[in-house]
Amino acid sequence: MFSIEGQIVSQGEVARRRVEIGPNGLIGAVTEPTGLADLVLDHELVFPGFIDLHVHARECVDHSQDYKEDFTTAGAAAVNGGVVAFADMPNNPAPPVDESSLAGKYRLVQKSAAQVLLYAGIGPGTRPLTKLVPYKVFMGKSVGELYFKTAADLETSISNYRGQRVSFHCEDPAVLAQNQSQPTHETRRPEQAEALAIELALKVIKKYQLQGKICHCSTAVGLSQIRAAKKQGLDVTVEVAPHHLYFDESMLNEQNRKMFQVNPPIRQARENRLALIQALREGDIDYLATDHAPHTLEEKQRGTSGMPHLDTYGPFAAWLMKEQKFTPQDIARVCSFNPGQFFGQFTDNKYGRIEPGFEGSLTVLDMQKPVTITKNMLKTKCGWSPFEGIKLPGSVTYTIIKGKVCKGN
Repeated sequence: MFSIEGQIVSQGEVARRRVEIGPNGLIGAVTEPTGLADLVLDHELVFPGFIDLHVHARECVDHSQDYKEDFTTAGAAAVNGGVVAFADMPNNPAPPVDESSLAGKYRLVQKSAAQVLLYAGIGPGTRPLTKLVPYKVFMGKSVGELYFKTAADLETSISNYRGQRVSFHCEDPAVLAQNQSQPTHETRRPEQAEALAIELALKVIKKYQLQGKICHCSTAVGLSQIRAAKKQGLDVTVEVAPHHLYFDESMLNEQNRKMFQVNPPIRQARENRLALIQALREGDIDYLATDHAPHTLEEKQRGTSGMPHLDTYGPFAAWLMKEQKFTPQDIARVCSFNPGQFFGQFTDNKYGRIEPGFEGSLTVLDMQKPVTITKNMLKTKCGWSPFEGIKLPGSVTYTIIKGKVCKGN
Protein backbone atom coordinates (compact mmCIF):
# COMPACT_ATOMS: atom_id res chain seq x y z
CA MET A 1 0.00 0.00 0.00
CA PHE A 2 1.27 3.48 -0.91
CA SER A 3 -0.45 6.82 -0.35
CA ILE A 4 0.19 10.34 -1.61
CA GLU A 5 -1.45 13.67 -0.89
CA GLY A 6 -1.17 16.78 -3.02
CA GLN A 7 -2.72 18.94 -5.70
CA ILE A 8 -4.35 16.25 -7.83
CA VAL A 9 -4.98 17.16 -11.47
CA SER A 10 -7.97 15.76 -13.31
CA GLN A 11 -9.51 16.91 -16.56
CA GLY A 12 -12.07 18.90 -14.62
CA GLU A 13 -10.25 20.42 -11.68
CA VAL A 14 -7.16 20.70 -9.53
CA ALA A 15 -7.95 19.82 -5.93
CA ARG A 16 -6.09 18.65 -2.86
CA ARG A 17 -6.74 14.92 -2.41
CA ARG A 18 -5.31 11.75 -0.92
CA VAL A 19 -4.64 8.88 -3.35
CA GLU A 20 -4.24 5.32 -2.09
CA ILE A 21 -2.52 2.76 -4.31
CA GLY A 22 -2.92 -0.90 -3.43
CA PRO A 23 -0.35 -3.72 -3.57
CA ASN A 24 -1.70 -4.62 -7.02
CA GLY A 25 -0.45 -1.25 -8.32
CA LEU A 26 -3.96 0.10 -8.89
CA ILE A 27 -5.57 3.14 -7.33
CA GLY A 28 -7.85 1.94 -4.55
CA ALA A 29 -9.33 5.20 -3.33
CA VAL A 30 -9.23 8.96 -3.81
CA THR A 31 -10.33 10.75 -0.63
CA GLU A 32 -10.04 13.95 1.34
CA PRO A 33 -6.50 14.60 2.66
CA THR A 34 -5.49 13.56 6.15
CA GLY A 35 -1.89 14.77 6.32
CA LEU A 36 -0.73 11.22 7.10
CA ALA A 37 0.17 9.87 3.64
CA ASP A 38 3.47 8.20 2.78
CA LEU A 39 4.22 11.21 0.58
CA VAL A 40 2.67 14.56 1.51
CA LEU A 41 3.26 17.30 -1.05
CA ASP A 42 2.75 21.04 -0.81
CA HIS A 43 2.38 22.96 -4.10
CA GLU A 44 3.47 20.27 -6.55
CA LEU A 45 1.00 19.10 -9.21
CA VAL A 46 0.14 15.39 -9.30
CA PHE A 47 -0.91 14.21 -12.78
CA PRO A 48 -2.13 10.89 -14.08
CA GLY A 49 1.13 9.40 -15.37
CA PHE A 50 2.37 10.89 -18.63
CA ILE A 51 2.35 8.55 -21.66
CA ASP A 52 4.44 9.05 -24.81
CA LEU A 53 2.85 7.41 -27.87
CA HIS A 54 5.83 7.92 -30.20
CA VAL A 55 9.21 6.51 -29.14
CA HIS A 56 12.06 4.85 -31.01
CA ALA A 57 13.79 2.81 -28.30
CA ARG A 58 16.00 1.21 -31.01
CA GLU A 59 16.40 -2.24 -29.42
CA CYS A 60 15.12 -5.13 -31.51
CA VAL A 61 15.87 -8.82 -31.91
CA ASP A 62 19.05 -8.30 -33.95
CA HIS A 63 20.42 -5.80 -31.37
CA SER A 64 22.13 -3.85 -34.15
CA GLN A 65 21.18 -0.44 -32.72
CA ASP A 66 21.49 -1.10 -28.98
CA TYR A 67 24.59 1.11 -28.90
CA LYS A 68 22.42 4.25 -29.02
CA GLU A 69 19.41 3.10 -26.94
CA ASP A 70 17.82 -0.03 -25.54
CA PHE A 71 14.74 -0.67 -23.46
CA THR A 72 16.69 -0.32 -20.21
CA THR A 73 17.97 3.15 -21.03
CA ALA A 74 14.76 4.25 -22.78
CA GLY A 75 12.82 3.20 -19.66
CA ALA A 76 15.24 5.12 -17.44
CA ALA A 77 14.95 8.22 -19.63
CA ALA A 78 11.15 7.91 -19.57
CA VAL A 79 11.02 7.76 -15.78
CA ASN A 80 13.48 10.66 -15.60
CA GLY A 81 11.08 12.71 -17.71
CA GLY A 82 7.94 11.72 -15.82
CA VAL A 83 6.77 9.22 -18.45
CA VAL A 84 5.21 6.07 -16.96
CA ALA A 85 4.48 4.25 -20.23
CA PHE A 86 5.40 4.61 -23.88
CA ALA A 87 4.64 3.11 -27.29
CA ASP A 88 7.61 2.01 -29.37
CA MET A 89 7.78 2.31 -33.17
CA PRO A 90 8.52 -0.65 -35.47
CA ASN A 91 11.06 0.79 -37.94
CA ASN A 92 13.87 -1.44 -36.70
CA PRO A 93 16.39 -3.18 -38.94
CA ALA A 94 14.50 -6.34 -37.93
CA PRO A 95 10.95 -4.92 -37.83
CA PRO A 96 8.03 -6.52 -35.94
CA VAL A 97 5.56 -7.26 -38.75
CA ASP A 98 4.00 -10.59 -37.71
CA GLU A 99 3.16 -12.57 -34.55
CA SER A 100 6.60 -14.15 -34.24
CA SER A 101 8.66 -10.99 -34.73
CA LEU A 102 6.39 -8.94 -32.45
CA ALA A 103 6.59 -11.60 -29.72
CA GLY A 104 10.37 -11.60 -30.05
CA LYS A 105 10.51 -7.87 -29.49
CA TYR A 106 8.05 -8.06 -26.57
CA ARG A 107 10.51 -10.35 -24.79
CA LEU A 108 12.96 -7.45 -24.78
CA VAL A 109 10.67 -4.80 -23.29
CA GLN A 110 10.49 -6.39 -19.84
CA LYS A 111 13.69 -4.60 -18.86
CA SER A 112 12.04 -1.16 -19.18
CA ALA A 113 11.03 0.59 -15.96
CA ALA A 114 8.11 2.15 -17.87
CA GLN A 115 5.45 -0.03 -19.47
CA VAL A 116 5.93 -0.50 -23.22
CA LEU A 117 3.36 -0.98 -25.97
CA LEU A 118 4.74 -2.06 -29.35
CA TYR A 119 3.53 -0.95 -32.76
CA ALA A 120 3.64 -3.52 -35.54
CA GLY A 121 4.87 -2.36 -38.92
CA ILE A 122 3.02 -2.19 -42.21
CA GLY A 123 5.20 -2.59 -45.28
CA PRO A 124 5.03 -4.07 -48.77
CA GLY A 125 3.45 -7.51 -48.52
CA THR A 126 2.62 -7.46 -44.79
CA ARG A 127 -0.71 -8.71 -43.40
CA PRO A 128 -2.69 -7.93 -40.22
CA LEU A 129 -1.93 -9.83 -37.02
CA THR A 130 -4.56 -12.01 -35.39
CA LYS A 131 -4.72 -9.89 -32.22
CA LEU A 132 -5.51 -6.19 -31.91
CA VAL A 133 -2.32 -4.11 -32.10
CA PRO A 134 -1.42 -0.58 -33.20
CA TYR A 135 0.22 -0.34 -36.63
CA LYS A 136 2.60 2.20 -38.13
CA VAL A 137 2.99 3.21 -41.78
CA PHE A 138 6.00 5.11 -43.10
CA MET A 139 5.02 7.03 -46.23
CA GLY A 140 8.64 7.70 -47.10
CA LYS A 141 12.09 6.19 -46.60
CA SER A 142 12.92 5.18 -43.04
CA VAL A 143 15.16 2.67 -41.29
CA GLY A 144 15.35 -0.62 -43.20
CA GLU A 145 12.73 -1.42 -45.83
CA LEU A 146 9.58 -0.63 -43.87
CA TYR A 147 8.33 2.15 -46.13
CA PHE A 148 6.44 2.74 -49.38
CA LYS A 149 7.82 4.25 -52.56
CA THR A 150 4.46 5.07 -54.20
CA ALA A 151 0.89 5.85 -53.18
CA ALA A 152 -0.34 2.85 -55.16
CA ASP A 153 1.94 0.48 -53.22
CA LEU A 154 0.75 2.00 -49.95
CA GLU A 155 -2.92 1.54 -50.78
CA THR A 156 -2.36 -2.04 -51.95
CA SER A 157 -1.04 -2.96 -48.51
CA ILE A 158 -3.43 -0.78 -46.50
CA SER A 159 -6.41 -2.43 -48.20
CA ASN A 160 -5.61 -5.55 -46.15
CA TYR A 161 -5.92 -3.63 -42.87
CA ARG A 162 -9.54 -2.51 -43.03
CA GLY A 163 -10.83 -1.44 -39.62
CA GLN A 164 -7.40 -1.50 -37.94
CA ARG A 165 -5.66 1.14 -35.79
CA VAL A 166 -3.03 2.70 -38.05
CA SER A 167 -0.63 5.60 -37.46
CA PHE A 168 0.94 7.44 -40.39
CA HIS A 169 4.29 9.16 -40.87
CA CYS A 170 3.22 11.64 -43.55
CA GLU A 171 5.84 12.68 -46.09
CA ASP A 172 5.15 12.13 -49.78
CA PRO A 173 8.03 10.14 -51.36
CA ALA A 174 7.56 11.73 -54.81
CA VAL A 175 7.92 15.25 -53.40
CA LEU A 176 10.98 14.18 -51.42
CA ALA A 177 12.52 12.76 -54.60
CA GLN A 178 11.78 15.95 -56.54
CA ASN A 179 13.55 18.07 -53.91
CA GLN A 180 16.54 15.89 -53.10
CA SER A 181 18.97 18.39 -54.67
CA GLN A 182 17.85 21.31 -52.51
CA PRO A 183 20.59 22.87 -50.35
CA THR A 184 19.28 22.07 -46.84
CA HIS A 185 17.46 19.23 -45.12
CA GLU A 186 14.54 21.55 -44.46
CA THR A 187 14.12 22.48 -48.14
CA ARG A 188 14.58 18.86 -49.23
CA ARG A 189 11.51 17.95 -47.17
CA PRO A 190 9.11 20.85 -47.88
CA GLU A 191 5.70 21.48 -46.37
CA GLN A 192 4.08 20.20 -49.56
CA ALA A 193 5.41 16.71 -48.80
CA GLU A 194 3.49 16.62 -45.53
CA ALA A 195 0.34 18.14 -46.99
CA LEU A 196 0.09 15.65 -49.86
CA ALA A 197 0.83 12.70 -47.60
CA ILE A 198 -1.77 13.78 -45.05
CA GLU A 199 -4.29 14.12 -47.88
CA LEU A 200 -3.56 10.53 -48.93
CA ALA A 201 -3.62 9.24 -45.34
CA LEU A 202 -7.04 10.80 -44.71
CA LYS A 203 -8.30 9.30 -47.95
CA VAL A 204 -7.28 5.75 -47.03
CA ILE A 205 -8.47 6.17 -43.42
CA LYS A 206 -11.91 6.95 -44.80
CA LYS A 207 -11.87 4.35 -47.58
CA TYR A 208 -10.75 1.44 -45.38
CA GLN A 209 -12.54 2.55 -42.19
CA LEU A 210 -9.33 2.81 -40.21
CA GLN A 211 -8.93 4.30 -36.79
CA GLY A 212 -6.22 6.68 -37.97
CA LYS A 213 -3.54 8.72 -36.25
CA ILE A 214 -1.34 11.31 -37.96
CA CYS A 215 2.11 11.39 -36.40
CA HIS A 216 4.14 14.54 -35.64
CA CYS A 217 2.10 17.08 -37.61
CA SER A 218 4.45 20.01 -38.31
CA THR A 219 2.52 22.49 -40.47
CA ALA A 220 -0.52 24.72 -40.23
CA VAL A 221 -1.62 23.42 -43.64
CA GLY A 222 -1.52 19.82 -42.47
CA LEU A 223 -3.35 20.78 -39.30
CA SER A 224 -6.14 22.44 -41.29
CA GLN A 225 -6.59 19.27 -43.35
CA ILE A 226 -6.93 17.17 -40.19
CA ARG A 227 -9.32 19.65 -38.58
CA ALA A 228 -11.56 19.53 -41.65
CA ALA A 229 -11.54 15.72 -41.64
CA LYS A 230 -12.47 15.63 -37.96
CA LYS A 231 -15.37 18.00 -38.56
CA GLN A 232 -16.62 15.60 -41.24
CA GLY A 233 -16.60 12.79 -38.68
CA LEU A 234 -13.48 10.95 -39.80
CA ASP A 235 -11.99 8.70 -37.11
CA VAL A 236 -8.58 10.38 -36.92
CA THR A 237 -6.38 11.81 -34.18
CA VAL A 238 -3.08 13.67 -34.39
CA GLU A 239 0.22 14.00 -32.51
CA VAL A 240 2.62 16.91 -32.23
CA ALA A 241 6.26 16.70 -31.11
CA PRO A 242 8.10 19.09 -28.77
CA HIS A 243 10.62 20.17 -31.44
CA HIS A 244 7.86 21.40 -33.75
CA LEU A 245 6.35 23.40 -30.88
CA TYR A 246 9.57 24.96 -29.59
CA PHE A 247 11.89 25.46 -32.57
CA ASP A 248 11.57 27.11 -35.97
CA GLU A 249 14.16 27.65 -38.68
CA SER A 250 15.11 31.08 -37.36
CA MET A 251 16.75 29.22 -34.45
CA LEU A 252 18.92 27.08 -36.72
CA ASN A 253 22.47 27.93 -37.72
CA GLU A 254 25.50 26.17 -39.17
CA GLN A 255 26.55 24.99 -35.70
CA ASN A 256 23.28 23.35 -34.67
CA ARG A 257 21.54 22.53 -37.97
CA LYS A 258 22.73 18.92 -38.08
CA MET A 259 21.88 18.34 -34.43
CA PHE A 260 18.32 19.58 -35.06
CA GLN A 261 17.82 17.52 -38.23
CA VAL A 262 14.57 15.58 -37.95
CA ASN A 263 11.82 14.15 -40.18
CA PRO A 264 9.58 16.01 -40.80
CA PRO A 265 11.99 18.93 -40.39
CA ILE A 266 11.94 22.02 -38.25
CA ARG A 267 9.77 24.42 -40.24
CA GLN A 268 10.69 27.87 -41.49
CA ALA A 269 7.59 29.81 -40.56
CA ARG A 270 7.13 30.75 -36.91
CA GLU A 271 3.39 30.75 -37.66
CA ASN A 272 3.47 26.96 -38.03
CA ARG A 273 4.57 26.30 -34.48
CA LEU A 274 2.26 28.97 -33.05
CA ALA A 275 -0.68 27.34 -34.85
CA LEU A 276 0.34 23.93 -33.50
CA ILE A 277 0.65 25.25 -29.94
CA GLN A 278 -2.83 26.81 -30.15
CA ALA A 279 -4.34 23.62 -31.58
CA LEU A 280 -2.78 21.48 -28.84
CA ARG A 281 -4.06 23.85 -26.17
CA GLU A 282 -7.56 24.02 -27.64
CA GLY A 283 -7.91 20.26 -28.21
CA ASP A 284 -7.61 20.02 -32.00
CA ILE A 285 -4.33 18.14 -31.53
CA ASP A 286 -4.80 15.09 -29.34
CA TYR A 287 -1.36 14.05 -28.07
CA LEU A 288 2.01 15.44 -27.05
CA ALA A 289 4.18 12.63 -28.44
CA THR A 290 7.92 13.14 -28.64
CA ASP A 291 9.20 11.07 -31.58
CA HIS A 292 12.12 10.28 -29.24
CA ALA A 293 14.80 9.19 -31.71
CA PRO A 294 18.22 8.74 -30.10
CA HIS A 295 21.33 8.81 -32.29
CA THR A 296 24.97 9.25 -31.36
CA LEU A 297 26.66 12.62 -31.77
CA GLU A 298 28.79 11.12 -34.54
CA GLU A 299 25.67 9.99 -36.41
CA LYS A 300 24.13 13.42 -36.07
CA GLN A 301 27.20 15.03 -37.64
CA ARG A 302 26.87 12.59 -40.54
CA GLY A 303 23.32 13.82 -41.18
CA THR A 304 21.11 11.31 -39.33
CA SER A 305 17.60 12.56 -38.58
CA GLY A 306 16.00 12.45 -35.13
CA MET A 307 16.45 13.77 -31.61
CA PRO A 308 15.86 12.44 -28.07
CA HIS A 309 13.12 13.82 -25.81
CA LEU A 310 12.09 11.31 -23.14
CA ASP A 311 14.26 12.87 -20.41
CA THR A 312 12.67 16.27 -20.96
CA TYR A 313 8.99 15.35 -21.42
CA GLY A 314 7.91 16.64 -17.99
CA PRO A 315 9.95 19.87 -18.06
CA PHE A 316 8.61 20.55 -21.56
CA ALA A 317 5.05 20.11 -20.28
CA ALA A 318 5.95 22.69 -17.64
CA TRP A 319 7.07 25.05 -20.45
CA LEU A 320 3.67 24.66 -22.08
CA MET A 321 1.98 25.65 -18.82
CA LYS A 322 4.28 28.51 -17.88
CA GLU A 323 5.05 30.04 -21.27
CA GLN A 324 2.12 28.98 -23.47
CA LYS A 325 -0.78 29.33 -21.03
CA PHE A 326 -1.77 25.65 -20.89
CA THR A 327 -3.76 24.81 -17.77
CA PRO A 328 -2.85 21.73 -15.73
CA GLN A 329 -6.09 20.23 -17.05
CA ASP A 330 -4.90 20.83 -20.64
CA ILE A 331 -1.68 18.96 -19.85
CA ALA A 332 -3.62 16.11 -18.24
CA ARG A 333 -5.67 15.80 -21.43
CA VAL A 334 -2.82 15.66 -23.98
CA CYS A 335 -0.17 13.91 -21.86
CA SER A 336 -2.31 11.52 -19.79
CA PHE A 337 -6.00 11.05 -20.64
CA ASN A 338 -5.93 10.97 -24.44
CA PRO A 339 -2.81 8.78 -24.73
CA GLY A 340 -4.18 6.63 -21.91
CA GLN A 341 -7.28 5.95 -23.99
CA PHE A 342 -5.12 4.98 -26.97
CA PHE A 343 -2.94 2.73 -24.81
CA GLY A 344 -5.96 1.07 -23.21
CA GLN A 345 -7.26 -0.25 -26.53
CA PHE A 346 -4.42 -2.75 -26.65
CA THR A 347 -3.72 -3.63 -23.00
CA ASP A 348 -5.65 -4.40 -19.83
CA ASN A 349 -4.14 -1.32 -18.19
CA LYS A 350 -6.27 1.74 -17.47
CA TYR A 351 -4.23 4.95 -17.67
CA GLY A 352 -5.10 8.62 -17.85
CA ARG A 353 -7.21 9.25 -14.74
CA ILE A 354 -6.63 9.37 -10.99
CA GLU A 355 -9.61 7.25 -10.07
CA PRO A 356 -10.15 3.86 -8.39
CA GLY A 357 -9.26 1.00 -10.72
CA PHE A 358 -6.78 3.01 -12.77
CA GLU A 359 -3.02 2.43 -12.73
CA GLY A 360 -1.29 3.87 -9.70
CA SER A 361 1.22 5.56 -12.01
CA LEU A 362 1.62 9.29 -11.43
CA THR A 363 3.77 12.20 -12.60
CA VAL A 364 4.59 14.97 -10.12
CA LEU A 365 5.72 18.36 -11.46
CA ASP A 366 7.13 21.21 -9.41
CA MET A 367 6.32 24.47 -11.18
CA GLN A 368 8.42 26.37 -8.64
CA LYS A 369 11.60 24.46 -9.51
CA PRO A 370 12.93 25.35 -12.97
CA VAL A 371 15.64 23.21 -14.51
CA THR A 372 18.43 23.95 -16.98
CA ILE A 373 18.96 20.88 -19.15
CA THR A 374 22.51 19.50 -18.99
CA LYS A 375 24.14 16.30 -20.23
CA ASN A 376 24.75 14.93 -16.75
CA MET A 377 21.03 14.81 -15.92
CA LEU A 378 20.13 12.67 -18.95
CA LYS A 379 19.46 8.92 -18.83
CA THR A 380 19.18 8.26 -22.56
CA LYS A 381 22.12 6.23 -23.83
CA CYS A 382 22.85 8.67 -26.66
CA GLY A 383 23.68 11.27 -24.00
CA TRP A 384 22.45 14.54 -25.51
CA SER A 385 19.34 16.68 -25.80
CA PRO A 386 18.23 19.48 -28.14
CA PHE A 387 17.27 21.39 -24.99
CA GLU A 388 20.79 21.41 -23.52
CA GLY A 389 21.52 24.81 -22.01
CA ILE A 390 17.84 25.80 -22.09
CA LYS A 391 16.09 26.64 -18.84
CA LEU A 392 12.65 25.05 -18.62
CA PRO A 393 10.30 26.46 -15.97
CA GLY A 394 9.41 23.30 -14.03
CA SER A 395 10.79 19.88 -13.21
CA VAL A 396 9.75 16.32 -12.45
CA THR A 397 9.87 15.79 -8.71
CA TYR A 398 8.55 12.23 -8.60
CA THR A 399 7.63 9.52 -11.08
CA ILE A 400 5.49 6.85 -9.44
CA ILE A 401 4.85 3.61 -11.34
CA LYS A 402 2.22 1.24 -9.98
CA GLY A 403 2.67 2.62 -6.47
CA LYS A 404 6.47 2.53 -6.55
CA VAL A 405 8.47 5.77 -6.42
CA CYS A 406 10.88 5.30 -9.34
CA LYS A 407 12.21 8.86 -9.39
CA GLY A 408 12.37 11.21 -6.44
CA ASN A 409 14.34 14.05 -4.94
